[in-house]
Amino acid sequence: MLDITSNKATRLFLILGGIFITNALVAEFIGVKIFQLEDSLGLERASIKVFGFDLSFQLTAGVLLWPVVFILTDVINEYYGKKGVRLLSFLTAGLIAYSFLMISLGIGTTPADWWVGSAQDKGVDDYNLAYKTVFGQGRWIIIGSLVAFLVGQILDVLVFHQIKRATGEKYVWIRATGSTLVSQLVDSYVVLFIAFYVGGDWSMAQVLAVCTVNYIYKVAMAISLTPAIYLMHGIIDRHLGEPLAHKMKQEAMDRSGGVI
Repeated sequence: MLDITSNKATRLFLILGGIFITNALVAEFIGVKIFQLEDSLGLERASIKVFGFDLSFQLTAGVLLWPVVFILTDVINEYYGKKGVRLLSFLTAGLIAYSFLMISLGIGTTPADWWVGSAQDKGVDDYNLAYKTVFGQGRWIIIGSLVAFLVGQILDVLVFHQIKRATGEKYVWIRATGSTLVSQLVDSYVVLFIAFYVGGDWSMAQVLAVCTVNYIYKVAMAISLTPAIYLMHGIIDRHLGEPLAHKMKQEAMDRSGGVI
């Protein structure tokens, strides 16, 4: 009987993949909430003037988890190459779509009479309406999110390996941060463009303004998370052992020529 858990490389992929998928799924579900970053941190609100709009950092709660996905994308890319990232990216997108389908079925069920008013003591007069409002994200938001996620992942892989081919094993932070900055530049604009310009009533100026503020946050996070990338590399190298870690990195690079 094949014991896949006895293979360090396979076991590591399962662990990283599980964390990757979980964070992406949870980020999609909690992303319906928009929070004020400065107020949450006890800071004065920013005043960023972009495309005629005066904006502060009002962000989707999903940004709390997407940085973990960014880091894991680069780590998986490093050790398993584009095929590893591609497998997890398409699997995650499929699971997100499946989850929203199941949520839609849940929303469509007829609630029990007693349940509708069961949270009135908490200020929720219609529990079913609250359930539908929180979980029932619009079709265009879901489409925009999935398209942006896949495009961003593909770009991340391509840029990562182009930088690695130019720099070799050195400068982990350049390829990790550089690929994230490029992929998230596209991701930030694609998701809001599809969700609120194509599928909503936002003007192009409003889309560009909000996207720019979101991207500023992602740039700051990508740079600040650089130590975490080195920490993960160190932990994984010790877990695998230097010979196996080096072999996996080299094979990942050799298999990652061409497009994804």
